Amino acid sequence: MRATRSPRGSSSNGGIVTDTTVTDSTATSARPISEVAAAAAGAARAFARTSPRDRGAALVAVADALDAAAGDLIAIAMRETGLAEARLTGELRRTSWQLRLFADTIVDGAYLDVRIDDADPEYVIGPRPDLRRMLEPVGPVLNFAASNFPFAFSVAGGDSAAALAAGCPLVVKAHSGHLELSRRTASVVASALREAGMPEGVFQLIEGQENGVELLKDERIRAAAFTGSTHVGRLLADIAASRPVPIPFYGELGSVNPVYATYADDALLSAFVASVSGSAGQLCTKPGFLFVPEGAELDAVTAAATGVGEHRLLNPGIGRAFTQRRADVLGADGVTVLSEGEVRADDEGQTYATPTVVTVDVDALLANREALLEESFGPLSVIVRYRDAAGLPALHEELFPGNLTSTVHARAEELADGSLRDLVDSLAETSGRVLFGGWPTGVSVTPAMQHGGPYPATTSDATSVGTASITRFLRGVSYQGAPQDLLPAPLRDENPWRVPQRRSAAGQSTTWGAFAR
Repeated sequence: MRATRSPRGSSSNGGIVTDTTVTDSTATSARPISEVAAAAAGAARAFARTSPRDRGAALVAVADALDAAAGDLIAIAMRETGLAEARLTGELRRTSWQLRLFADTIVDGAYLDVRIDDADPEYVIGPRPDLRRMLEPVGPVLNFAASNFPFAFSVAGGDSAAALAAGCPLVVKAHSGHLELSRRTASVVASALREAGMPEGVFQLIEGQENGVELLKDERIRAAAFTGSTHVGRLLADIAASRPVPIPFYGELGSVNPVYATYADDALLSAFVASVSGSAGQLCTKPGFLFVPEGAELDAVTAAATGVGEHRLLNPGIGRAFTQRRADVLGADGVTVLSEGEVRADDEGQTYATPTVVTVDVDALLANREALLEESFGPLSVIVRYRDAAGLPALHEELFPGNLTSTVHARAEELADGSLRDLVDSLAETSGRVLFGGWPTGVSVTPAMQHGGPYPATTSDATSVGTASITRFLRGVSYQGAPQDLLPAPLRDENPWRVPQRRSAAGQSTTWGAFAR
C-alpha cells in the first residue's frame, strides 16, 4: 500500500479553513449550522417532487448565469489560485456545459429507473402483489469543494451538479484556497435557482473546518462528497461511517495514474512531460509514473521539461508540501535526475515550480517505495525502466492497488496479438479508467466517463464525473399495493411526467427462461 500523505486538493491544514463563517443562499449572512441543516431538510421534500423538466430548466438557468458572470468569476479565480486565464476559461465552460448535460440527462426521467410489476395471482412462485419501484433523492447532500478545480470541482462543479440534478438540497463547504470565488459563485447559483422557482434552502454555502465537520455529523445530512487529500478524506469518511446512522461518503482521494509503454520515442516522451506539467501538475489524473523498456533513450524528457516555464502552485500550503515531496524524491537511493526543475517562493509565500522528472529501475523503486510511491501533487513524475514486460501485471498489482486511471502505450501489432492481455486485465481490476494511447489528464465529461476507482483512489467505485454520477445521490424505493393517488408521479398509471416505465405484466412469468431453450 502506498503512503497517504498527499496534499492534493488541500491546503496545509487539510483543505479546510479554520474560520466559522456560514453563509445563506445569497452568500451574505451568517447563520448557525443547525439552521443550515434545517433549511436543507425543509427543502428536501418539495425539491424531490419537482419534475425532471422543471429541475432541468433550473440547471440550465444556473449554467446561463455562470456564463454571464464569466468575466468576473475568472478574474477572481486567477487572483486567488494562480491558474492561467485559458485554463480557467475552459474549466468554467466545462462546468456550465456539465450542468446542461445533466439537465438533458434527467429531463426524460429515464434516470429514475421506473419499474412496475402488475399484480399477478398466477405468478409462478406465488401470488405477486402490485409493486412499483423508482429511484428517489437521498436527501440533503454536503459537498466539500476542492482547491485544484475552482470551478469544475467546487461550488457549482460535478458533485454539486449531480446532487441538484438528483433532486437533493445541497450545502457546499467552500475551500479556503478560493473563498472570494466561492462566495461569488454561490451568489450566482443561488439567484439562478431562486429565479427558476426552486424551493428556498435548496442551495447553501458554508465555510470553516468546524462547520464542515459539524454538518457532516448532522442527522439531516444524508450523503457527502469530497475531493482532496487522502488524509483528510479518510478522516471525513470515518466520521460519516461512525454516525449513529452512517451515510454514504464519496471521497476522491489520491492517485498516481501509472502509464505503461512498450516503446519510448521523442513524441511520446514530450507528450508525457506536457501531461505532467499541465496546470503545474496539480491534476488528480496527472501521470505520476511512466514505465519504459530498459535502455530507452530519454533525452527528449530533459529537452521538453527545459522548455516549460514556471507556474505558481495553488496556495502556500501546497507549495510547501510539494517542496518537501520533491526533496524526498530527489534524495531517494537509485534516482537519476532527468530534469531537476526549480522551486522558488516569493515574499507572500507562494511557490513557483518547473517540472522535475527522475528515472529509476524497478529494483530501486521496490527498495525505496516509501519515498517514491507517494503521490506528488505538483509538476513531478518518475520514469521507471523495466527489463521484462511479462512482469508488469504483477508489479502493477503490488504497487498500485487503486487508481483513477492507468494507461497503455503500445504499437498496433502489440495491441492486436494479445501479448498485453494480462496487463490490461490487471489495469482494469485496479483502475476506474483504462486508456490506450493518449494521456489521463483532460477528463471528458460524458455519459460513459468513469472517474473513480478502487481505494485508495476513492472511497467508492462510483464516478464523480459524467452522468452516472447522479446515481450516487439516489436510492431505490418500492411501493406495494399503493393507491394511485399516493404514488409518486412517475409510478402512476397516468404517468403525468411521461417518464419511461418498465412494466412486467401479469402472466409473463410462465414463459421465463424460454430464450435459453
